[in-house]
Amino acid sequence: MISAHTSLKNRLLLGAAPLAALASFAAPAFAQDQAGSASLPTDSSTAEQSNDIVVTGSLFRRTNTETPSPVTVLTTETLSRAGITNINDAVRSISADGAGSISTGFTNGFSAGGAAVSLRGLGVSSTLVLVDGLRSTNFPLNDDGHNAYVDLNSIPFSAVERVEVLKDGASSSYGADAIGGVVNIIMKKHFTGLAGTVEGGVTEKGDGARYRGNLTAGYGDYDEKGWNFYVNGEYQKDRPISATARDFPYNTNDLSSIGGLDNNTGDSSLTTQSTNAVVRRAPQTDLNNPFAGGVASGTYTLLGGTAQCANGTFTVPGAAGGTGCKHDYGQEYGTRYNDIQPSQERYSFTGRLSLRLSDTIEGYATGSYSHSQVTIGRQPNGIRQTQPYGASPTQSSSNPGIVLPVYICSAGVNCATATDRTLNPNNPYATAGADPTTNAARIYYAFGDIPVYSVRKNEVIRGAIGFNGDIAGDYHWKIDAVGARDNFSIENHGVLDIAGLKKAINTGAYNFVNPSLNTQAVRDMIAPQYTTPSHTSLISVDASVAKDLFALPGGNLQVAVGGQFRHETEENNSNNPGLTKYANTSAAFGTHDVYAGYFEVNAPIFDTFEVNGSGRYDHYSEGFSHFSPKIGAKWTPIKQLAIRGTYSNGFRAPTFAENNPRSSYAGFVTVTPPASFQLAHGGLVTNGNTNPYAQAYSLGSGATGNPDLKPEKSRSFTAGIVVEPVRNVSFTVDYYNIKKTDVIVTGPDAGIARANYFAGTPLPAGYEVSAVDAPDPLFPNALPRVLIINVPFVNAGSIKSSGLDFGANVSVPLSDRVKFTSRLDLTYVIQYDLDPGNGSKIQKYVGTLGPYELSSGAGTPRVRGNWQNTLEFGPFSLTATTYYVSRIKEVAADEGDDISCAGGNLYGTGDKFCYIKRFIYADVNAAFKVNDDFTFSVFVGNITGEKAPLAPASYSGANYLPTWHMAGIVGRTFRAGATFKF
Repeated sequence: MISAHTSLKNRLLLGAAPLAALASFAAPAFAQDQAGSASLPTDSSTAEQSNDIVVTGSLFRRTNTETPSPVTVLTTETLSRAGITNINDAVRSISADGAGSISTGFTNGFSAGGAAVSLRGLGVSSTLVLVDGLRSTNFPLNDDGHNAYVDLNSIPFSAVERVEVLKDGASSSYGADAIGGVVNIIMKKHFTGLAGTVEGGVTEKGDGARYRGNLTAGYGDYDEKGWNFYVNGEYQKDRPISATARDFPYNTNDLSSIGGLDNNTGDSSLTTQSTNAVVRRAPQTDLNNPFAGGVASGTYTLLGGTAQCANGTFTVPGAAGGTGCKHDYGQEYGTRYNDIQPSQERYSFTGRLSLRLSDTIEGYATGSYSHSQVTIGRQPNGIRQTQPYGASPTQSSSNPGIVLPVYICSAGVNCATATDRTLNPNNPYATAGADPTTNAARIYYAFGDIPVYSVRKNEVIRGAIGFNGDIAGDYHWKIDAVGARDNFSIENHGVLDIAGLKKAINTGAYNFVNPSLNTQAVRDMIAPQYTTPSHTSLISVDASVAKDLFALPGGNLQVAVGGQFRHETEENNSNNPGLTKYANTSAAFGTHDVYAGYFEVNAPIFDTFEVNGSGRYDHYSEGFSHFSPKIGAKWTPIKQLAIRGTYSNGFRAPTFAENNPRSSYAGFVTVTPPASFQLAHGGLVTNGNTNPYAQAYSLGSGATGNPDLKPEKSRSFTAGIVVEPVRNVSFTVDYYNIKKTDVIVTGPDAGIARANYFAGTPLPAGYEVSAVDAPDPLFPNALPRVLIINVPFVNAGSIKSSGLDFGANVSVPLSDRVKFTSRLDLTYVIQYDLDPGNGSKIQKYVGTLGPYELSSGAGTPRVRGNWQNTLEFGPFSLTATTYYVSRIKEVAADEGDDISCAGGNLYGTGDKFCYIKRFIYADVNAAFKVNDDFTFSVFVGNITGEKAPLAPASYSGANYLPTWHMAGIVGRTFRAGATFKF
């Protein structure tokens, strides 16, 4: 039975779409790629006064977007109706954005602070982002330690005229990285007058406030005076939303109350890191080195006693047991770390000068500066007991952890022979006459009194200049030059310093018994603030010439040729500057030159049949080259129907992080040991085992750049129809099929390597165990956990991706003053498979959380889409945009999971929590045009307050997937704004 409340919510979600039946005739949501569309909708105050446009993926001017390739156009009108206020949300709203997409809400990833799109789910490195058809420099931090992308947060939104998304391979036009498609952000060309927007809003819980404003001023009538100049500035501030501000289950890792696991760090396990220190007697082989502790024995002692346990206590029975304090870090430190929405501030300045130098030559110069700052909190850092210093596998057993010595001494004094050494007040086993080599105290502790966070600042400076013209009316030429630099820095707070920690332990400076008594100077000694700078840069020059050769029955045969030179650099310094070994992250370095030549031919053989062919040859200074061809055709047998298709080859060049030997990275994923391991350590989790040693934990992978890598290669084809049965009613269906070969991966057999370790069999060639954990205190003779497995960067196997894009567009005038518009954008993924190419089983990802080790591990939903409906009556408009993500199974083939969930899921609870439910929500925007110069708008996000579906296996958010379900965590939001222009 459906409750009245549920029924009401469903009606609200769908009720904003009156005349919904009309939407069966469609074009993509936010799209204008249907047949019969004479030109793109533009704002006459900002658009060039010409009926000709250059569509992304082509060198030729056209009067419409009807190329053989599917192109979606996001206009400022439809974006504003959807309440979208930045390029990140605009581009990632496209249904073709899939696995590997990066949202700003993914705060614990390698490239936290950046945002990127992953068309067709092929990863951010396989989606090319352009600005006015030209490349920009990449974000200095590589996603997953090796994937390169342009940060969408760095592109000013209010200076954008439209966004064109080519959902097809385009290496034949743009070179590397365009396997999944191209996002081309078109900036305003001309502007006269003064225009601006102010807006503010907040969530229904009173947090997450957003303030936004922009102003554009321009002068010079280009048509009359031959020049135009404008400047634009914008500012946006997003306040944070903390985990404690949201209800269960998004504010905790303890799901035991609903049949899940208690995965709170420091809760129910004496060996996990609690902000109340526990110790266990251990030997110390070097009295001056607290990192020379041996295997611990005996029971655990809670420093400071149970009186400090504000949340109660727990007890572990047995000879190796003891009492500890319960903790729920999501509640205790929710305002300091694990922000659902990080604090973010963005501002930018953009200017452009356009000149008509003669009747046949035009020129422009444009420049922009953007600044983005994101503050990201972290969980309290703990004293690691698993040899964080590059220990060998055997060292971890004989020398497994950090200990508090029996004696403390002055800094620089040899404590083994000092006569003035004193007993350590932090060590409960330190008594007069105690043997200092056997009565050290192995410590388990997290520094709750030292806030851990990073301030990530990113600034992008970009300039471009170009000229175009005609020679004798037959040749159209253009030349463009662009330079860009991305300066990025991470200001680190609370990251432990090895030297400082060693000094604090040896001298007894840090009070582990009562941390509240520590001075700021002592905390700064253990965790000093430091800043890590990184940068990338780009210099590129493009030149091309096009000519109409001769007439064909359908029009002129067009031919174009061009060339490009590009110089790129990257210096991504590790967030590990020799001070600390606790900050595991990536580093990448490199520089190269790229030379390219390309051509394009467009042949309108008949009025109803057009063929387009193109090709490009790229040569990289690293020593590899690639030729990328493409051919496409469009047949319009009748005015109401067009059939189109393309075939192309493409490539993705190895990134500097992947092919430079100086580059390296180490990453961690959450894994659950197999049943055999659990049984050896006390029993299966599903049978009530409470031994945390055998439950889910973080397992690391390390890799360095491989100069012998080859480029990834691709072949792709599309086939589609565009139907317009009546004017202003149209729909599109496009099939895509992409195969990538020589896929660059980090350890495609990582799952096999882990399984082999736990089974006691040899690891695959090229893999090696770098470190293992200390023995399980409860079962010291059982196999210890593996901590780090070194994995290679290799060209391995292939990926196949296929699916269907559905689009719809209907515009119906209901009366002289009333108009209804409906747009739909939907992607159905048929296949997304990885073939490791080594005889291993093909990994199928559609409908699961696989590929789990790609970016935020958000998986591959089979269906994703959005539906926008607008009702305009007079000066008032009301728009509802509904978003849909299908359900996702909490398994992943790249983790070796049983696809049925019967053998377990990524959360480690068998068939419990097997599915992440589908998610549907709607945003509503109302606008009132007071007059031609002033418009007032009100926006309500997630109007029905839909909650994000439970996703306990997510490592990118506390029981939710920020990539797909962010609106369900933020909840209902309200914004109001005003737009003016003169």
